Amino acid sequence: QVQLVESGGGLVQAGGSLRLSCEASGTIFSITRMAWYRKSPGKQRELVAFITSGGITNYADSVKGRFTMSRDNVKNPVYLQMNSLKPEDTAVYYCQAVSFGNIYWGPGTQVTVSS
Repeated sequence: QVQLVESGGGLVQAGGSLRLSCEASGTIFSITRMAWYRKSPGKQRELVAFITSGGITNYADSVKGRFTMSRDNVKNPVYLQMNSLKPEDTAVYYCQAVSFGNIYWGPGTQVTVSS
């Protein structure tokens, strides 16, 4: 079992920055991938970025060049540095972990970008 807790969301003006954190607990040694997703009203859940156990990262086209996903230590915690935020980045951001083929989610953290 893996438990995830996100933090760092909030209200920011367009052009500003936020850093989200995702702290994992439980059987973290088995995590093969961690990712950030977001969900805004009326839209489908969207993959924002992911990082593999080997450190490979990938980003959605909508955030490339603005968001950076990283981790402090092997697998835990992971961060999402969000720069040059736009109103369309407003969403609930969720952390996801994949472990032994199972998918785990955090409760989410709200990010609101005002214009």
